[in-house]
Amino acid sequence: MTSPSRVFAILDLFTEENPVWQPDNINAVLGYSRPTGYRYVKELVEAGLLQKISAGNYALGGRIIALDYLLRKTDPVLFAADPVMRELATHTKFDAALSVMFAGPQVIDVHRINAEKNLHLSYGRGRPRPLFLAASPKVLLAHLPRNSLKKIYEIHAKEISINGMGNTWQEFLSVLTKIRKDGFYHSQGELEPGLGAVAVPIFNAEGDCVAALALVGSIQRFDTSLDARILNRLQEASAAIRLSLG
Repeated sequence: MTSPSRVFAILDLFTEENPVWQPDNINAVLGYSRPTGYRYVKELVEAGLLQKISAGNYALGGRIIALDYLLRKTDPVLFAADPVMRELATHTKFDAALSVMFAGPQVIDVHRINAEKNLHLSYGRGRPRPLFLAASPKVLLAHLPRNSLKKIYEIHAKEISINGMGNTWQEFLSVLTKIRKDGFYHSQGELEPGLGAVAVPIFNAEGDCVAALALVGSIQRFDTSLDARILNRLQEASAAIRLSLG
């Protein structure tokens, strides 16, 4: 692991359940020597990514909020997707959600247009989503390189099996290959009871999958067999975003 990776691994320790950490505890979890761990914490404080809240206690720092603001104001994918998502939500009366995957891997929603009233969601912008449940994460996984998927399987084989995505590496690969060939994934109640979704990939001009676009709504509004008109609108929206990105 390179030094930057070792530094940023500290940030992954901060969660809703454990929002405050002491350097000695960080060192114990990550296996860093005391001088190294304290140096990394000091560097993160100086960068504004951590803040000292009391003697020996550290929490996430204000620069993260500044970076989030900058991202919302400058993200090319978000700018291309927002008007398309608004139109999509208006016409379908489903919520439109934009999700991305980043190193870890982790999947988060970065943008949402609400259309369906009284839809109560546990996951919103920035909250990490389960990697092997529901439409958007599966679409994003399906477009990862084979070697990346192999590493994910080696680490998460038990979780993959529990979530019905295969009991072997070949079964896992087969599930994702089908999603990739289909060009979409339709989930019913996977992430939350009573919630349905259908997601498609968003590609940039070079053909790289940069995000997933989903329509989300109450499960009663999704037929057992997905309405072709809904899927067509979603695919047209994805194509429009790709064109804007290009």
